[in-house]
Amino acid sequence: MDFRDRQVVITGGAGALGTAVAEALIGAGAVCHVPCLDEAEAKRFRLRDHKQVVLSVTGNLADENNIARLYGGIAPLWASIHIAGGFAAGPLRDAKVETLHQQIQMNFLSCLLSCRGALGAMTGGGRIVNVAARAGLEWRTGAGMAAYAASKAAVAALTVALAEEVAKDGILVNAVAPSIMDTPANRGAMPKANYDLWPKVEEVAATIVFLASPDNRVTRGAVVPVYGKS
Repeated sequence: MDFRDRQVVITGGAGALGTAVAEALIGAGAVCHVPCLDEAEAKRFRLRDHKQVVLSVTGNLADENNIARLYGGIAPLWASIHIAGGFAAGPLRDAKVETLHQQIQMNFLSCLLSCRGALGAMTGGGRIVNVAARAGLEWRTGAGMAAYAASKAAVAALTVALAEEVAKDGILVNAVAPSIMDTPANRGAMPKANYDLWPKVEEVAATIVFLASPDNRVTRGAVVPVYGKS
């Protein structure tokens, strides 16, 4: 896959999956724009000094003014990959309204605004890849994390609806839906789990990069399960 001279945005690019995506894209020649919430996140990103990385401290991606600043300086944009989000678990009866709003904003609104910003920066076609979740497709697996599951289900619905809306413009919109991925944070949270069953971030990244690539000429409106053996 050849991304030479192509501009790509990766929200959540400083995280485990985002870093794996950025590494793959850099290897394929892309220029990667990675927005960070704050300076601390920017400093943690180990690819921050790479010549093909454009790092910015953008702030909250659920703020349309921040999104406008991010995408307003990128033209033409080839692909936008939306990994940024957050997780909250617990019985719904105990959930605070602030937590519910947070899940919608972090997972759904940030994705929706990023999609809108990307469309405005694309000329002559492009690719959008969102990140849903297994709980957003298999709703019964969302027990104990209902707000998270609902927000990721909204990402899946957005993906399919938007794919139909912009296909005529040569913009292909898809999503991946990971199960629990093999990351240091997830291992720390679940020390007794069988990690061999979890998909590796590099494996999930490979699917994302294909969907974002010019080699993907026909796939649109897909929400691709990336579950590994789990």
